[in-house]
Amino acid sequence: MPPSSASTSAAEAKPAGASGGVQSLERAFDLLERMADAGGEVGLSELASSSGLPLPTIHRLMRTLVACGYVRQQPNRRYALGPRLIRLGESASRLLGTWARPFLARLVEETGETANMALLDGDEIVYVAQVPSRHAVRMFTEVGRRVLPHSTGVGKALLANHPPEEVRALLGRTGMPAATEKTITDPDRFLDALADVRRLGYAVDDNEQEIGVRCLAVPVPNSPTSAAISISGPTGRVTEAATDKIVPVLQDVAAQLSIALANQTPA
Repeated sequence: MPPSSASTSAAEAKPAGASGGVQSLERAFDLLERMADAGGEVGLSELASSSGLPLPTIHRLMRTLVACGYVRQQPNRRYALGPRLIRLGESASRLLGTWARPFLARLVEETGETANMALLDGDEIVYVAQVPSRHAVRMFTEVGRRVLPHSTGVGKALLANHPPEEVRALLGRTGMPAATEKTITDPDRFLDALADVRRLGYAVDDNEQEIGVRCLAVPVPNSPTSAAISISGPTGRVTEAATDKIVPVLQDVAAQLSIALANQTPA
């Protein structure tokens, strides 16, 4: 990997004020995040407009990121997020799951049901952590499993605050296949379900991913990446009456997990 000094100026490598950071690094990571927010592919002029940095500075930083494999230049001269970020993301997801486990264990202790943590990865939901229920009859989702968001509680929780046009675009890319007869397969109905999530403060998967299984989910506020936690169990246990008791626990655990992630330390 080439040293950053090969393509950044000495001025950019100076400490960035009171933060103690290196300005070129802060700028490079800011550009990567702006690229992610833009869907993963942008042009230099777009980055200049959104970041306020001069084009020569952006060009030097992007050249370094390309050389390191974190960005690649497309044939149309636009820039896209590069493959080396996948390895970093996978490692970060595993660490995120490790940090989440004590909080999921508390969910199991207080609700009696299996607890999960999931992330929005592109157009899919990926489960990154789970603590199983102690019941003989319990739900099990393999860590690393990927599912489409429209049939899951965590998917609804993660998409609830996305603009409707973004949600429609995602559904257009993935389709809305029916996992069960209860799965929502109409975009308008799904958007109505997301409105319910915003109104109620939690999401429900009611036999939509698997018959006989009910799931309750909430987003993790201010998570460094879109994350949600959930509990799932048989419909006979996760009833409407149980929902009233479980949701406040979910919301409290999500808030505590948010604080832990912000502090970047395990519970």
